[in-house]
Amino acid sequence: MSSRTDTLQKIRSLHLTSEPLPELSSGGVRYPDPLARFCEVLAMVGGRGIPVASRAEAQAVLQTLPQYQSARKRISVCAGVGDTNFPAEKVTDPHALEDVDFAILPGEVAVAENAAVWVTDQHVPHRVLFFLTQHLALVVPRSRLVHNLGQAYPLIDVQTRPFTAWISGPSKTADIEQSLVIGAHGPRSLTVFLLDE
Repeated sequence: MSSRTDTLQKIRSLHLTSEPLPELSSGGVRYPDPLARFCEVLAMVGGRGIPVASRAEAQAVLQTLPQYQSARKRISVCAGVGDTNFPAEKVTDPHALEDVDFAILPGEVAVAENAAVWVTDQHVPHRVLFFLTQHLALVVPRSRLVHNLGQAYPLIDVQTRPFTAWISGPSKTADIEQSLVIGAHGPRSLTVFLLDE
């Protein structure tokens, strides 16, 4: 008898009883100011959260960002925030988006606990835009900012779209020598506009 077979037989011989899942009566962690918490955590992971009262204010802030000012190829699918100088909707091969400098895309839900933003491909011509662009801005309704993931999951339906993801901060990786690289396999910067309107 092999050690694999022996191990599997021992596991099968165990008679474990099933335990019910715990009740989440507390509703998870809550913050006195979830907006401040979101911006604080996002800053810790290398991003930037900016509360804005209107799309016009988001546009004004965007105009001050050096990454946006210097972007040669920009794409926005958020009306009133940013501009598009490249017709992404006409692209048939997503590889053609490899040199997008700045993308402004919608976010669906923001979580104060970990500064994660849930995104889908619903209004985005190519889902690779979330990852190929050099700099990414997400526009999220402030009314969709929640305290924790426990509150977020009832607001999302992963069955309705072929693509969904959580994004928190710019792309980063570190090797065994602890050398941190920003933008190794995704955007080099992330700005999240939390929109009041």
